[in-house]
Amino acid sequence: MSRVRVAGFGVSLDGFGAGSEQSLTDPLGKRGKDLFQWYFHTRTFCSMVGQEGGSVGDIDDVFASRAMENFGAFILGRNMFGPVRGPWPDDSWKGWWGDNPPYHAPTFVLTHYEREPIVMEGGTTFYFVTGGIEEALDRAKKAAGTKDIKIGGGVSTVRQYLQAGLIDSLHIVSAPILLGTGEALFDGLDLRGLGYSVTDRKVSEYATHLTLERG
Repeated sequence: MSRVRVAGFGVSLDGFGAGSEQSLTDPLGKRGKDLFQWYFHTRTFCSMVGQEGGSVGDIDDVFASRAMENFGAFILGRNMFGPVRGPWPDDSWKGWWGDNPPYHAPTFVLTHYEREPIVMEGGTTFYFVTGGIEEALDRAKKAAGTKDIKIGGGVSTVRQYLQAGLIDSLHIVSAPILLGTGEALFDGLDLRGLGYSVTDRKVSEYATHLTLERG
């Protein structure tokens, strides 16, 4: 059965899922990359960026691999897709990832401004959804078939789907860092009240992997 999941989402000890001041040079905001030190050393990440090496089979690599497995569609917020704000000035921006993004499946981008779909290499097509989170999820479910849908971020998008109780499983990676400022993932959310509980916990040298499920 198809499920709606968040997977491989880094969060600092002080609760931030991204740094402040996103820009072309800091896609995840200031110090945002520090949230993913658990990920960069894995074979999964190295393979994705065309590099050899990386750890194989350790806790981090297992979770990194799972974070991209069995997804038939993805949903991203506008800020996750890029730093452009307001109306699209033109069609030049096609995401952070180059000609072959890592999704390899239909990917739905939440936005207030219409834009034609973008067909990329490797099976990724970006569709721009102006009707909100439920419209994006309906379209993603139809595209995914029996596979899962991944809510890929950013923080605001994950928060909206959590608040609506639309996420079945949430894998967060608690990184042993303090960002101080940024985008708070859980601020104002009563996860227990929304039906979520921690169902799994694994600790690596780099982070603590926590799985939350909605009962």
